[in-house]
Amino acid sequence: MSFNPGSVTFVGAGPGDPELLTLKALRAIQGADVVVHDRLISPEILALIPAAARRIDAGKEGFGPSTPQAQIDATLVAEARAGARVVRLKAGDSGVFGRLDEEIEALEAAGLAYDIVPGITSAAAAVAAIGQSFTRRGRNSGVRLVTGHDAKGFADHDWRALARPGEVAAIYMGKRAARFLAGRLLMHGAAPDTPVTAVENASRPDQRILATTLARLPAALDEAALVGPAILLFGLAPRAAEAVLPAVAEEFA
Repeated sequence: MSFNPGSVTFVGAGPGDPELLTLKALRAIQGADVVVHDRLISPEILALIPAAARRIDAGKEGFGPSTPQAQIDATLVAEARAGARVVRLKAGDSGVFGRLDEEIEALEAAGLAYDIVPGITSAAAAVAAIGQSFTRRGRNSGVRLVTGHDAKGFADHDWRALARPGEVAAIYMGKRAARFLAGRLLMHGAAPDTPVTAVENASRPDQRILATTLARLPAALDEAALVGPAILLFGLAPRAAEAVLPAVAEEFA
C-alpha cells in the first residue's frame, strides 16, 4: 500500500494482538511519517512504527485526562498540510466509537485527502474469546454496539428494547457505568439472571474473562478490580471450549 504525502490514513489497530492487524494496516503504519495514536494501542503494535516516524500521543480516557478533540483535529490538519504521510492510529475499528466523523470533517474543511483502513473491533475479539457468536438462529437476529458513556456522561439507550429476552449487546466503556446500566435494564424488565460477561484486554496476553449476571454485575466488577479496557457482553455467557483447544493446538503445531 502507498498513500500520498499531505494526507491522513485512519487505521484501525484492532484489539491489541499485533497478529490481528490487517496487512493493509501494517503497510500503512510502516509507511508513515507521523503516527497520531490513541492511549489503548498496545506496546506490541506501537513497536511496529518505524523509528524514523514521529509519534504523537493523542490519548483519551473516559472520566479521566484526555487530549481535547479540537487539538487532535488541528494536529492532523497541520501535519498533513506540512506534507507528511499521517497515520491516525485508533484502537479497534476507527468507525466504532472512535470520533472518526469529527476528524474527517476537519480534514474535509481543510481540503485534505484521507483514507480509512478498517480494523477488528474489540467486541469481535471479546465474543471470540468466550467461544460465542453475536447472533444465533432462534435467539436473536441482531446485536447492539452501545457505549456506557458519552461526552455528556452516562449514555442513554432504548432500555426497554434492550431488556427483552434474547437481546445481545456489546457495551463499550461500561465498567464505570455498570451500576447505571444494570439499574436501567432491571428497571425496564431485564431478568436479574441475564448473563453478562466482561472481557478485559481482549486478545492480549493479560486478557481476563469475568462471567456474572446482570444483578451481580456492579459487585462482580468491583470484586474483580479490572483495570484494563473491558467489553461487557450483555446476554452472553462463556462457552466451555476447553475440549476444543487441544485439537486446535495440535493442528497448528
